[in-house]
Amino acid sequence: MDTKITLINLRVMIRGAGEMASGVAHRLFRSHLKVVMTEISQPLCVRREVSFCEAIFQKEKAVEGVTARYLSSPQEVQSAWEAGIIPLLIDPEGVSRETIKPHVIVDAILAKKNTGTYKGDAPLVIGLGPGFWAGRDIDVVIETNRGHDLGRVIIDGPAQPDTGVPGEIAGVGAQRVLRAPRDGRFRPVKQIGAMVEEGETVAWVEDQPLTTAISGVLRGLLREGITVHKGEKAGDVDPRGKHENCFTISDKARAIGGGVLEAILARFNL
Repeated sequence: MDTKITLINLRVMIRGAGEMASGVAHRLFRSHLKVVMTEISQPLCVRREVSFCEAIFQKEKAVEGVTARYLSSPQEVQSAWEAGIIPLLIDPEGVSRETIKPHVIVDAILAKKNTGTYKGDAPLVIGLGPGFWAGRDIDVVIETNRGHDLGRVIIDGPAQPDTGVPGEIAGVGAQRVLRAPRDGRFRPVKQIGAMVEEGETVAWVEDQPLTTAISGVLRGLLREGITVHKGEKAGDVDPRGKHENCFTISDKARAIGGGVLEAILARFNL
């Protein structure tokens, strides 16, 4: 590990590359930190147009002017940084940290529980949302629940408990989330950005249709061929109906990214 850490050479490993993780990565990259992301080989991400995990399938993925590239080895990370892009590795266990030696690890898996990130894995360890306890298993927790405390930096204690209820957008909560009707292979018939009407079929899981309970714009949808389980989140309909919202980072992800940046600066910008 570096004997002297300066912001210009600060290395941040983000576990996860879905929507929230990508919002964090985007903000840190724009702040000139050296960001590397790790993911599973088949991410179950619905907001794919704003998620860097799509690079696993497309080789590269650009989100609001920032590009991530899928790499096969942590030895390629330095060259990616020199090229001005975010490196992305398939590394569910986070073992590449032994090679990369990050100064900061951000657990952005959003599993609602700690799946294996602890104090001492890096000089600063940050967790997003419920499942972590700041000052006990990790150093800092960032609040992810919509409301007055969204993005708050917590240095002692947990985030708010998981409610199991999606946050409301334009007064709509659980109805905006599309969930798989059964186990099986996912086959979309609509594309992200399409306007849909209440009751319309947007995808099939084997022989069962996935229909929307509300009208709006299809902001997120799983990739074709993904194997899903009954009840898993498979899509997201935005009742505000703004097409551009499908292709830009959400207010929630930006707020969480700001909280992560605050925690990093508070620790290293001395």
